[in-house]
Amino acid sequence: MTVSVVLYTADLRVHDHPPLRAALEGAHEVLPVFVRDPAVDRAGFAAPNRLAFLADCLVDLDRALRERGGRLVLRQGDTVAEVRALVRQAEADEVHMAGGATAFARARQERLRRALEEDGRRLYVHDGVVDVVAPGDVTPQGSDHFAVFTPYHRRWSGEPVRTPLRAPGAVRVPADVRSEPMPRRSSVADVSPGLARGGESEGRRRLASWLAGEGDSYEQGQDDLAGDATSRLSPHLHFGTVSAVEAVHRARRRGGAGAEAFVRQLCWRDFHRQVLAARPAAATEDYRPRHDRWRRGPEAEADLAAWREGRTGYPVVDAAMRQLAHEGWMHNRGRLITASFLVKTLYVDWREGARHFLDLLVDGDVANNQLNWQWVAGTGTDTRPNRALNPLLQGKRYDPEGAYVRRWVPELAGLGMPELHEPWRVTGPGRTALNYPEPVIGLSEGLQRFRRGRGLV
Repeated sequence: MTVSVVLYTADLRVHDHPPLRAALEGAHEVLPVFVRDPAVDRAGFAAPNRLAFLADCLVDLDRALRERGGRLVLRQGDTVAEVRALVRQAEADEVHMAGGATAFARARQERLRRALEEDGRRLYVHDGVVDVVAPGDVTPQGSDHFAVFTPYHRRWSGEPVRTPLRAPGAVRVPADVRSEPMPRRSSVADVSPGLARGGESEGRRRLASWLAGEGDSYEQGQDDLAGDATSRLSPHLHFGTVSAVEAVHRARRRGGAGAEAFVRQLCWRDFHRQVLAARPAAATEDYRPRHDRWRRGPEAEADLAAWREGRTGYPVVDAAMRQLAHEGWMHNRGRLITASFLVKTLYVDWREGARHFLDLLVDGDVANNQLNWQWVAGTGTDTRPNRALNPLLQGKRYDPEGAYVRRWVPELAGLGMPELHEPWRVTGPGRTALNYPEPVIGLSEGLQRFRRGRGLV
């Protein structure tokens, strides 16, 4: 009786899962495995919010497999060593897994491939499991990746998208392979109180609900901070509880401008993944150096702390940072505003902001997080590297009634407009009663400091 192993990583689902389907078609029994590897913690990929969400995902995946007669085998340790041991124990012939984009994921794949080959076994890496178009599948003439989004989007949109696979009806698992107990969210400390639930069941429910409702208004409302018409699917895409391929198919079947705008965001995700796959150093180094002289020292540290805590004196910035702390998630427009404020107004290194986001974001994906930060900082793929977003204008444009600020900065909830976005207009005893800080810096002063630091003046 033949056995194949399916190694789960960032693809925690049973629907549209090519590695699982290939394993089931090629063997009598399949061993679905997830390894909690301490190297992931040391690499900075683990954080309380993601660990709690991961626990939900693993429990839900185990439930889905058990409904089909199978189960998930959970192990802890070095991924290569644990999978190799399981392959030997189950006398498996091959291992199937999804392809990764980060340097960490690709190094893990190669180590596993070499280890299995030494034992006379094979590793099959399936692309297009966590992406729509895998890194390297489309390239411009003379380069190994696209450095500008628009031509990439044009090529990406013309690529055929494989048909999503149905979830298997039955999964046969060897009976004599032990598993460690499934983790529980309640065992993770320091989790954001408003963190969403994880798991494929929740992800599929959210996708269907959003496409049937808010998705229709997404094109017009995607930047509305208070309305929050975003899909909130990014954590599920990060953990692979929702298939990006299936999401594209379902959105296109739904049709309309909102669905097409949503598909464009999925293209942005693939765009960043193909950049990082080709230039793995961009996770920590400037993709396009601008010779910045980032601020250092006590004053910069104090500004960074005020930004992290949502106490900058700029209401829309503070609202977004407080949403991040409470939910482990932030509205996409909020991410742009807060990132621009840190790097272009406070002139603090983008890596400091990216690190804080990765500490809290449940969807903290290395490719999207780091390269979006570089895009805002002007060290990445943005064709206008020196643009700076004015938080006052952004707040008035994308939170015109002030509902978002009132929700997350309750000390300002009683103010009308324009004082809500510019609380320094309040003077006298009323200003003191607000218990809200003065702006950490004037916007014009911050902009000049950025221009000097970048050598633009």
